[in-house]
Amino acid sequence: MKILVVGAGLSGAVIARQLAEAGYSCHVIDQRAHPAGNCHTERDPETGIMVHRYGPHIFHTDDLRVWTYVNRFAEMMAFDHRVKITLSGRVHAMPINLLTINQFFGTAMRPDEARAFCAELAECPDGNPGNFEEQALSLVGRGIYEAFFKGYTEKQWGCAARDLPASVLKRLPLRFDYNDRYFAHKYQGIPRQGYTDLTAGVLDHPRIRTELGRAYRPEMRSDYDHLFWTGKLDEFFDFRLGDLAYRTLDFEEFRYQGDYQGCAVMNYADADVPYTRITEHKHFAPWESHSGSVCYREYSRAAGRGDTPYYPIRLAAEQRMLAGYEQLAAAETHVTFLGRLGTYAYLDMDMSIAAALAVAEEFLARR
Repeated sequence: MKILVVGAGLSGAVIARQLAEAGYSCHVIDQRAHPAGNCHTERDPETGIMVHRYGPHIFHTDDLRVWTYVNRFAEMMAFDHRVKITLSGRVHAMPINLLTINQFFGTAMRPDEARAFCAELAECPDGNPGNFEEQALSLVGRGIYEAFFKGYTEKQWGCAARDLPASVLKRLPLRFDYNDRYFAHKYQGIPRQGYTDLTAGVLDHPRIRTELGRAYRPEMRSDYDHLFWTGKLDEFFDFRLGDLAYRTLDFEEFRYQGDYQGCAVMNYADADVPYTRITEHKHFAPWESHSGSVCYREYSRAAGRGDTPYYPIRLAAEQRMLAGYEQLAAAETHVTFLGRLGTYAYLDMDMSIAAALAVAEEFLARR
């Protein structure tokens, strides 16, 4: 049985590896010149810094199976992601925690005091937040919401915060202690040699043939028994129902001799600052030492067809269109859609790997 996998990101690489180990011949193609998709990393030739070319990626999961899987193919270095945010010329800790609250209000509250204080500030008329703004107001009140969330979120998503689903904010916790770890998952790390090396390791199997710089054409399907599609769902169907909306990112690179900001990620909350954050890439590898620095200013905007898609928007219009595309996908035979783009879902790396493993198991069980 001959398998074609479109996309050499984590989803495509994992599905190909699982099927190859089960005895199937897999041909993986990707129109980019590198594997790993948007988690592509490479050494900067001038400084030697491992740069996350499409923005920062930190691997975090509670799934031991997924953590064990990535450790097969890379040396995962422990990394606790900590984010800071600049607001009106002052730096605060993120996610919102006891330090942030005390800094912002100029207080020295204990945990119970801060919890009661925020409860008094909370605005939640019916107890059922229906959008991002209502969710934030129900957690932290108007002061913290307008300072830390409103401007940043509207820059990131390009729409009013009240038009975003409440689930967007549920990814960020509110803490009443001084824990400033961005993620709470048990396993967190970054591969020592980067994500591209990790993905190349997954693809390194005698039954996998990988072609980079190779675009998919519909007539290819006739040469294979099954197609796994990890590209954009709407693109597979030639956008016949319209374009699903994505946000894309533009990066403004600059160099600095020394340490520019002292952390890997600095968010910018003020609405009049056009970028959402600055990433300083050497801080993603604290086990290395570099005198110079490579930094990115990150700008978010709506994605066109020629842009790299990052975040599915999934507002009401997209939900209706997505339902139509899902019906088309369900009617396809010998095609499986997976990954962030193939399912139009906001999947972290661990979720992408877990989903690909599950899809492989289901596919093999039917054979």
